[in-house]
Amino acid sequence: MPTQDESHKSNLTNPHGLGDPDDRRLRIVEKEVLIPKIMRDRAKKEKCVAEVAEFTKCCAASSLLMAYTCRKENALMQECQSRWYKDEGFKKECEDIYFKERREFRLTGIPKKHRLKEPA
Repeated sequence: MPTQDESHKSNLTNPHGLGDPDDRRLRIVEKEVLIPKIMRDRAKKEKCVAEVAEFTKCCAASSLLMAYTCRKENALMQECQSRWYKDEGFKKECEDIYFKERREFRLTGIPKKHRLKEPA
């Protein structure tokens, strides 16, 4: 565990005091919340597109009875997403995406949501 002086030194190497941009250690919240969120979003938007579309279409057509009517579509969507959550290569890709975003934040001090906006 780094001493207070070592921790302070690593923050000094960063112009914004946000930590070492090249540090690849993960906090618990990053492992259990932030990286799984990237995995969920990517699985939904890139890997299970057909399953998500079918489930969405079923829900739109079923309104109040969707929980009962769309069980099959929901199961297929969940199965697809679960397959990707268990894929170690996919998890590694998502970790790399997270590290890249975190590095950019630590270098610039600008959160991702603000970096994505077009300048006015």
